[in-house]
Amino acid sequence: MQRTWLVSGVERTPKRTSAIINTKGVQSSLRAEDFRLAAAGSGREPLVAGASTDAEIESAFSLLVQKRVVGMLVENDPFFDSRRERLIQLTRERSIPAIYHIREFPLAGGLMSYGANLVDAYNQMGVQVGRLLKGASIADQPVVRPTKFELALNINTAKRLGLTIPPTVLAIADEVID
Repeated sequence: MQRTWLVSGVERTPKRTSAIINTKGVQSSLRAEDFRLAAAGSGREPLVAGASTDAEIESAFSLLVQKRVVGMLVENDPFFDSRRERLIQLTRERSIPAIYHIREFPLAGGLMSYGANLVDAYNQMGVQVGRLLKGASIADQPVVRPTKFELALNINTAKRLGLTIPPTVLAIADEVID
């Protein structure tokens, strides 16, 4: 017998998790496959919903509600960044816990984010540009990856969803938003 649990009064299947990806994104098919592998590896049933237009976002959310997903990952993609407010609104209206890639989402009312610290990333880009302006060859520049990652949690959103954030997660969060 499969157990279920409640998020904001909606019964959910605990093993069904989802990701929303931009079907026109350059890396999206690889990210979708990574998500499927990671979900399956942790005993979860993956559901990937694709969207590259506003209408497709609406359809994707309808599918996620129909399938009673326990939560979702929003792909790191400029299209979704430009639809931040709408994505947060849809997750709120449909009571779907979601994780995003930058803290701007939980600051705007999303549940949580885990990703690169944008201030640090822009600082690293500035250092690279400075080297180029001083005459360095672009071919000689090192590939720079983010060095700081941050976990941001929005406690009000968690409460609205009926979720309790474990104290161990709160303790490691870089930012807890009220």
